[in-house]
Amino acid sequence: MNGSLNSSEIAQERKALARRRRASLLLVAPLIAFIFFAFVAPISTMLYRSVYNPAVVELIPETLELLSRWDGEGLPADETRASMARELRTLAQERRAGVLAAAVNRAHPGASSLINSTARKMRSASDEALANGGAELLDKADARWTQPPLWHAIVEVGAVHTINHYLTALDLERNTSGEIQKRESARIYLQLYGRTLGMALVITVLCIVLGYPLAWYLSQAPTRKANLLMILVLLPFWTSLLVRTTAWIALLQTNGVVNSVLQALHIIDAPLELLYTQTATIIAMTHILLPFMILPLYSVMRGLDPSYMRAALSMGSRPLGAFVRVALPLTLPGLSAGALLVFIISVGFYITPALVGGTEGQMISNLIAFHMQQSNNWGLAAALGSLLLVVILALYWTYDRLVGARNIRLG
Repeated sequence: MNGSLNSSEIAQERKALARRRRASLLLVAPLIAFIFFAFVAPISTMLYRSVYNPAVVELIPETLELLSRWDGEGLPADETRASMARELRTLAQERRAGVLAAAVNRAHPGASSLINSTARKMRSASDEALANGGAELLDKADARWTQPPLWHAIVEVGAVHTINHYLTALDLERNTSGEIQKRESARIYLQLYGRTLGMALVITVLCIVLGYPLAWYLSQAPTRKANLLMILVLLPFWTSLLVRTTAWIALLQTNGVVNSVLQALHIIDAPLELLYTQTATIIAMTHILLPFMILPLYSVMRGLDPSYMRAALSMGSRPLGAFVRVALPLTLPGLSAGALLVFIISVGFYITPALVGGTEGQMISNLIAFHMQQSNNWGLAAALGSLLLVVILALYWTYDRLVGARNIRLG
């Protein structure tokens, strides 16, 4: 009887535990749905879009099917070139030739004008003329159709799944034999990644230099005074990012406040070129991101036991030595968290470099926006964004390993 009763109690306890788990899952379900639709789905779409390129195959499916049988030597067969002529006429009638022209032009510069002009010439061609001499009509429309590199470019951009966007993002390309080599022209992406990481590092160091002393002062000040000063630290969060960036334009422009003050003090004779430079981007972003460094530092410093410093001083240590040996190591968690936060945010910044950076102060995010909004090369934009995501994840992994190893040693 007791055994039966115990089994019944165990079953009831299991049911109660299952109900609690279901209730907990229902409570977090909205958060899980939000994370999925706001983060997982867009990032997954971006990653897939970087290798998925259906635009060209949807425009000239028959030609690409015939080109798949081409060995790459000489010119494609007359049937293939005639198919291109027919599909160019269809695209011209549907006003979609420009889409194909833009896609091929990325792999073969000059193809845009060629495809658009040929499509206009093919518009009036009859079905009979295209069926009996489509290849000849294509060659007569423009002699560049007799150049094999153009057809290689069409095959390259016509692949539905490709890593070419990643190759471009890494300043690489395929030669006519399919081997990967350094890009001969427009090698700008790796340079821009380097500039972005370099500027983010400088901004992070400046935030540490400016934010650490201020956070330390706030942590040592009386509570009332610290709260008042903390309001000033948080004040930028109550102002629009666009307004703060525009204010820097007024300060740094040729006839702005900075140049006017320097000239009035006879420090300079002619206005300095401060706006639309890399320096302007660094200054404005340091101002914007400084609170993200101060807040983690302040939260850690406020919790430090002041008796540690007093004990070090009582044992004969100088104030600077006591700070370096006692206080500084204890503030490293806040320092590392603030540095990681500032660095990651600055790597993906877009608005401030676009407004005050000019050509010299642009970051990789500005080029991603350009390819999405102006060149309409979403595949390359997705590849650039994916590589940026990999860089950020690598930095976070490194930070986690270093901090985790330090915590283990301290433990």
